[in-house]
Amino acid sequence: MTTVTSPLSDDQRAVLALWYEVNASLSAYHKLLTSFGNVELAWQAKIESWRQAGIHHTHLKRHEQPEQTLTNIDKIQQALLEGRYGLLFADESDYPAQLLQIYDPPPLLFYRGNRARLHQAQIAIVGSRKPTAHAQKITFDMAQYLAQAGYIITSGLAMGVDKRAHLGALAQTDADYQGRTVGVMGTGIDVNYPNHRDKLFTQIIDQGGCIISELLPDTQPHKHTFPRRNRLVAGLSLATIVTEATIQSGSLITARLTSEQGKQVFAIPSHIDNNNAEGCHHLIREGATLIYHPQQVLEDVSGQLDYDSRSDKQTQRSQSNNTQLSNKYSPKVVSIEDGTVTATNDSQPSSSNVKLPRSAVVVPEHLTSIYEQIDWHGQDLDALIVATDLAPPQLIGQLMELELLGIISVQGGRYLRV
Repeated sequence: MTTVTSPLSDDQRAVLALWYEVNASLSAYHKLLTSFGNVELAWQAKIESWRQAGIHHTHLKRHEQPEQTLTNIDKIQQALLEGRYGLLFADESDYPAQLLQIYDPPPLLFYRGNRARLHQAQIAIVGSRKPTAHAQKITFDMAQYLAQAGYIITSGLAMGVDKRAHLGALAQTDADYQGRTVGVMGTGIDVNYPNHRDKLFTQIIDQGGCIISELLPDTQPHKHTFPRRNRLVAGLSLATIVTEATIQSGSLITARLTSEQGKQVFAIPSHIDNNNAEGCHHLIREGATLIYHPQQVLEDVSGQLDYDSRSDKQTQRSQSNNTQLSNKYSPKVVSIEDGTVTATNDSQPSSSNVKLPRSAVVVPEHLTSIYEQIDWHGQDLDALIVATDLAPPQLIGQLMELELLGIISVQGGRYLRV
């Protein structure tokens, strides 16, 4: 293969070569640096020196084939020149500084999209790949609220909670707040896994977000690559929110890594018989902060950094926009099947051809209009009388019905969603 004009320095080529020959193994990479002092000496070292350093035999085999290493470096260089993706090295100023604070920062990051997002204040939102409809809505609204407050929403690009978090962050009408999301891949930067994520990738990049991977191009998914992704999600973020997760969920790995990095973990509670939320309840029992509104997250993380502060007017606008969007995404019937949310305006489906799953949330038709007026902030009775144009006795009766259904609550005289 003809060598292309290199956009990389000799040191960067050596980093890439070493990263390729150890197959992106962090332990082997750092073992070589410790043994030889720098990447160039490590790459140029003889095979016997690698063997004495305790390097695995599969890495030794790659090191014995330098021509193959150079061919793969040239492929990456060609992709860089063609703009298919970019590359950041740990010794560059563009590399996200927060990752340098974790125990095992990757020596390089492949990226697509707006790399400036990596330097902005981030909050991770993670959870189940098969969340309930209620959790999907909460995730979307919470991500949207935090993005409108100026934060970047970081997640792992998986189906379910991750996807809803990315989409919530992308659902902005104000151009200044579009694309406020970072997706961390558990595959190579050029691998579309699973196939239906291609649309999400495109949307994130086109709207000004960023997608990153520490893994080499063409790296396929493996059970070991996703915990690696989770540590980067935690490492990039000021805090992690778990909106819904089972006790075996990989999201609990992200939560644990967040805690080990000295950052705050937030968890959203649910009904005690919701098996999908056992992980959240476990986290709360172990010391995670229970939250039921994104403003609580803002209050707790605001002291962690001198962030690009927003004016009171901006905060009020975010809250107003969130209220409108909470109403917009309040369907009469919401169901989830195979990780996909379906909403319909038909509040009385035929039992002969529609079977709602246990996780479905159903709002009776005669209560829909009032339910759509209620949001997470809460409104008092007078505000709801004006909004619904209902007589007080009729309004109070409908509010009691919604409360009995367990989908709204009353706090301090204000009615709000749960």
